[in-house]
Amino acid sequence: MSPPPPKWKGRCDLVGAACNNKLIGARNFANKSTPFDDEGHGTHTASTAAGSFVKGANAFGQANGEAAGVAPLAHLATYKICNEAGCRESDILAAMDVAIADGVDVISLSVGGGSTAFFNDAISLASFRAIQKGIFVSCSAGNSGPAPKTLSNEAPWILTVGGSNSDRSIMATAKLGNGKEYDGETLFQPKDFPAGAIANGSQESAWCKPRSLRNGNVQGKVVICERGGGIGRIEKGKEVKEAGGAAMIVMNDEDSGFTSLAEAHVLPAAHVSYTAGMSIKAYTNSTPSPTATILFKGTIIGKKSAPEVAGFSSRGPNVQSPGILKPDIIGPGVNILAAWPFSIENITNTKSTFNMISGTSMACPHLSGVAALLKSSHPDWSPAAIKSAIMTTAEILNRENKPIVDEKLLQANAFMIGAGHVNPSKANDPGLVYDIQPNDYIPYLCGLNYDDKQVATIANRDVQCSKVKRITEPQLNYPSFSIIMKTDAPQTYTRTVINVGKPGSSYRAQILPPAGVSIIVKPTLLTFRNTNENATYSITFSKTNRTVGEFSEGNLSWISTDHVVRSPIIVSF
Repeated sequence: MSPPPPKWKGRCDLVGAACNNKLIGARNFANKSTPFDDEGHGTHTASTAAGSFVKGANAFGQANGEAAGVAPLAHLATYKICNEAGCRESDILAAMDVAIADGVDVISLSVGGGSTAFFNDAISLASFRAIQKGIFVSCSAGNSGPAPKTLSNEAPWILTVGGSNSDRSIMATAKLGNGKEYDGETLFQPKDFPAGAIANGSQESAWCKPRSLRNGNVQGKVVICERGGGIGRIEKGKEVKEAGGAAMIVMNDEDSGFTSLAEAHVLPAAHVSYTAGMSIKAYTNSTPSPTATILFKGTIIGKKSAPEVAGFSSRGPNVQSPGILKPDIIGPGVNILAAWPFSIENITNTKSTFNMISGTSMACPHLSGVAALLKSSHPDWSPAAIKSAIMTTAEILNRENKPIVDEKLLQANAFMIGAGHVNPSKANDPGLVYDIQPNDYIPYLCGLNYDDKQVATIANRDVQCSKVKRITEPQLNYPSFSIIMKTDAPQTYTRTVINVGKPGSSYRAQILPPAGVSIIVKPTLLTFRNTNENATYSITFSKTNRTVGEFSEGNLSWISTDHVVRSPIIVSF
């Protein structure tokens, strides 16, 4: 999902998932290409959302077990919108229009092209048409992290999905001649790799650019390749192999931190963190004859710090609408094993072919599958209600019961994780939901100071903002809060929740205010006699005298005897 030329989107494929068990088929919208997936991305994302059960799924023998998509009994339709040149917006619109006409319940779109005004963005426009038909839309947040303000797909009617890792590692350990070991990852894991000398060169050769190692002495050596330089990690390995190198250690750049990827390298390799890479480099500079080997340890389960935000996952704030917190959620997007249209091991006698790749493209279909399950379980829920259920039940703690961390192992903030990491089981029984109907977005869009033509382009009908009661962004009935405090004046907003739990439920407000802000909620107790009953509360944000940084965060939770309905709050100053 690299930034595309104007009017083109990054590489992608589109999945529409309904809730039964039958293959509809595939349709082609990308010019000059077949309707078949000859690149792999679409097969991978489709099977992640709705793949059938397959025993013995693995790649190079790693992550071996029974594979299944998140919604394995879902009805699946795929629409090809990309070719070798990219993904044209006209093809995206055409495919999504056909998906809507086909009656899908969920559209999963692992594509994005940077921040664009909603009225000028094909995905935003087509997604609004989808939610008008009751279709849930899930999109990837983008792979431009860890820099802030790098999101794609920022519209509030889209579920915007960031990427995290899981507790599974495909471990490869770089062991140095001084005895120190540094854990990394790789998918291709040969046996009994011997120790060898380490090769370390100039910046040009450090990036292992094509033909940069041919004049160096790397024959039979373990070559350190730095991440970056516009060269893909697997391409770096090809250069090492063609120059005669025996193995490769890929070290992260500083931005990528501790996010390591298990990939199908063409030679023995280990992808290590920036910290590990710097230590390895320091060792090579400390001795005249540095040596290393790679210990291949296979699939390891149980990483306690998981889930961690992936370094590539795009971050907020939301450029197009700062008063809407994005991303909405994070889900698994690192080292995801899923179906692939051909064997990456050149095995010809099998139809069961898998690959392991990473990106928010992989996180998006996880959430699409969750949405399909929720739609099947709650067919009367709107797209906004499904989104609310996913967001208000998300996890903000990792497997160690500590706050989720980022690629630097520092506590992640809401501009990285949104509401948190998806918990599908809890989402099926959220207790309360925040609902938004398509017409509710019109006052919000007018409040963005879009003109009548721009709002009409989104709404697909005539709109006169002069006849609409405009609202500011935080007045939208969203399951999270993004507040911008430019003055000391208090800000008050209302929210309405629907009881989708049992009748006779009561919820009490629990407030964790952001630093530098006081919060008053009225009333503090919501009581529901019946299921599907509404209740409205007000929330007021005021500055305190405490000095804070650019932003601070907290949360509001509505707590009953058996539910916690949590909304993240982030306040920018």
